[in-house]
Amino acid sequence: MPTTPSHASSGRPRILTGDTPTGRLHLGHWVGSLETRVALQDEYDCYFLLANMHAYTTRADKPAEIRESTIEITKDWLAAGIDPEKSTIVLQTEVPAIAELTWFLAMLVPFNRVMRNPTLKTEIEDKGLGDSYSFGFPMYAVGQCADILAFRPDLIPVGEDQVAHIEMCREVARRFNQVYCGVDPQTEDADYPAAGGLFPIPAAKIGRVARLVGTDGKHKMSKSLHNAIFLSDTPKEVKKKINAMYPGQSRNPDDPGDPTINPVFDYAEIFMRDKAQVSELKDRYRRGDNLGDGHVKAAVIDAVNELLEPMRERRAKYEGPNAEAEIVEIIRAGTDRANTLAEETLALAKDAMGLNFGRRELRL
Repeated sequence: MPTTPSHASSGRPRILTGDTPTGRLHLGHWVGSLETRVALQDEYDCYFLLANMHAYTTRADKPAEIRESTIEITKDWLAAGIDPEKSTIVLQTEVPAIAELTWFLAMLVPFNRVMRNPTLKTEIEDKGLGDSYSFGFPMYAVGQCADILAFRPDLIPVGEDQVAHIEMCREVARRFNQVYCGVDPQTEDADYPAAGGLFPIPAAKIGRVARLVGTDGKHKMSKSLHNAIFLSDTPKEVKKKINAMYPGQSRNPDDPGDPTINPVFDYAEIFMRDKAQVSELKDRYRRGDNLGDGHVKAAVIDAVNELLEPMRERRAKYEGPNAEAEIVEIIRAGTDRANTLAEETLALAKDAMGLNFGRRELRL
């Protein structure tokens, strides 16, 4: 059973971020946020949320699928290098303070503000929901504010597509602090806690790649568009997917080419460690120096597999017959720790709101 991480009382700045369990994670998730989470584990007090409650906003009729996705994403996190001895893995549905905070925070944001959230509008369009989405679907935008603020983080590592959600969270945090903690609206964001605010105004930290194009060479990498290279893909699967990428132009190996319109070179820039080799490939490609697309793809395949191989090795530890029970125990241990902080936040929020009529002891 995992022990309490050494960071528990470290006083380090805090991180909160997470994923909705919708399937396996891919390279876009890695460069967008996940590699940042892994890198910051020794520097920050990290909380990583499995947002399984949000999955029910569009798949309430598929609970078994959501559970399976929750287990699979946890495997991906562990394989990627999230260490439960350093970081806290949290299951959203087992933190009741989040749902309670969602209700209170919903009173501080107008409905039309929620519906203007560009990320929400994009999801409605991408998922073809039209006007048929559930009443709970727009509520998840407020719920995401509660996910974050329940842990009072300083920093939120996210992909570019989540920045709009973070901005709404920042608005809600300011509003709560102003209404219930008496903080002057002219206060600078960094000064809210010192001015008596309960919630820090958290900042988004964008990954090094805002948008990773998928293997179709056109759209953002996405499971639903079938253009993703998954963190759990085998070397053979990686090779097949990258070899199938269209280079953006038709040319003979001896003809000059333009690497700026070839998505394979985007992958070379992002995943190849030897930047001198990337520059050399670009130069030869421009000159038509007997360099075909296959040569570039081969170098990219090697680089992606070099990145994924340690993940495959770590993932293999969680593929045995007792693996799910071990993962569930990791989730439970992390969630126990998370509830201590979330309950403290909720109690402080209720105090600020004049709801300090009693104290509850959370038992799960």
